[in-house]
Amino acid sequence: MDTKTTTAGSLKSGSYVLFDNIPCVVKSVQISKTGKHGHAKARIEAIGMIDGQKIIKIHPSSDKVEAPIIEKKTAQVLSINDDKANVMDMDSYETFDLKIPDDLKDQVKEGVQVMYWVVMGDKIIKQVK
Repeated sequence: MDTKTTTAGSLKSGSYVLFDNIPCVVKSVQISKTGKHGHAKARIEAIGMIDGQKIIKIHPSSDKVEAPIIEKKTAQVLSINDDKANVMDMDSYETFDLKIPDDLKDQVKEGVQVMYWVVMGDKIIKQVK
């Protein structure tokens, strides 16, 4: 698994975290004050990167959490079939299919270059160059 360890209290809005083996983008973090006998708690609200599902977790701020390591790569679109784009990686020249996100459907055309992320073995188109 391509992950690194960080603490729950160090997460910021926009950083990445792994909840239930789902890579997520952190939307907000609220740190509560310490109790008489306890530790400060971090309430972390995150959105799944692949399915868009909202996940809320509460951890002591000193708890270790996993963060996915994200590889950002460039590919050229060779052909489009329904909601899949056949792309060629610009470094390795490997060809494979990627699902086109709904918000990029009108921008992904044959011949354009796209930025895609490799997250936990999943490849996701993130933007059109």
